[in-house]
Amino acid sequence: MKTLPLEKALTFIEPGPLTLVTTFDGKKPNVMTISWTAALDFNQHILLVTGPWNYSFDALLKTKECVVCLPGPALLKKAVQVGMISGETEDKFKKLRIKTYPAKKVKAPLLAGCVACLECRVTDYIKQYGFVILQVMEVWHNERCRDKRLVHAVGDGTFTADGEHFNLRALMKEKLPPGL
Repeated sequence: MKTLPLEKALTFIEPGPLTLVTTFDGKKPNVMTISWTAALDFNQHILLVTGPWNYSFDALLKTKECVVCLPGPALLKKAVQVGMISGETEDKFKKLRIKTYPAKKVKAPLLAGCVACLECRVTDYIKQYGFVILQVMEVWHNERCRDKRLVHAVGDGTFTADGEHFNLRALMKEKLPPGL
């Protein structure tokens, strides 16, 4: 083994899946790319790391709702492009030809072509870390999506895609929460 610079740590400890987060500020929808996400518990709480540097951040905190969309590899280039354009000056949906659908419980739109979309409400914001805690209220699964692998940002402009699953439920039966 050899040591590496500390900034290489993120190549071993990836954030959660790359997400496209839609918001609606009351006038127009917007979408931002978030590469730091995590599941927090078995009660459908998830975490996003964001802050005022993202134009959608104000709408997220003001309306306390959003849709977290999980793009597969087929949408990776578009997800990166979303993150390179400011919704303050451009309509990302029009410019990037992103098709949307109405959500059921929030005003922010669902995004076509994603593996899944999660309608969420903001339950907390921890400013010191930029943690936005979300409660998932509705889950949409895209059965037409052929490549359901989730994409992870490494942090240096490269990405990985997972997909292989291992079922060890029988081994973990005693530790799984009821209902799972």
